[in-house]
Amino acid sequence: MLTLRYPLILASGSPRRKQLMTDAGFQFSIEIRPTNETFSDTMPVDDVAEYLACQKAEQFQSDLGERIVLCADTVVILENQILNKPQNEEDARRMLRSLSGRTHRVRTGVAILTPAGLHSFTDETTVRFATLTEDEISYYIRECKPFDKAGSYGAQDFIGLVGIEHLDGSFYTVMGLPTHRVYQALKQFVND
Repeated sequence: MLTLRYPLILASGSPRRKQLMTDAGFQFSIEIRPTNETFSDTMPVDDVAEYLACQKAEQFQSDLGERIVLCADTVVILENQILNKPQNEEDARRMLRSLSGRTHRVRTGVAILTPAGLHSFTDETTVRFATLTEDEISYYIRECKPFDKAGSYGAQDFIGLVGIEHLDGSFYTVMGLPTHRVYQALKQFVND
């Protein structure tokens, strides 16, 4: 477990990110600030996750003090199109049908704001889904209610357990936080 020089703030309401940070041995508190999560239509899709993570970090810039703030954002990309969080059940069904039997990319952008400045990066994992049946999709939406998840799915949920055939990259990036890279980035702030 890392003992950091400054208190660590996780600026996320995601229960998955909270669990990953806890499991990775970090001590932290949670603080969420409203952030405009829009981006230009002309922004390359590969830049969006890191851009949004940095937007979240900027909300802490004026009163950071002696703290470290960790922000993240995850996007699911299929054929150069971002699949956001679904708006409703039909939207979730449409996304899951489009992912079925295909390969997509998951990019998680991370921004770490410290007294020394802002450090950001993106980690990507390629995910291959099996062909999903309508019954599997309906069961998943009904039981897991994936309305707070980019691309309408969680890798740790039913659809990930039965649908993910292959990953190239970190499973935790798909869950929403590339913990291996976060750990390495925060090591420079360990107490001597």
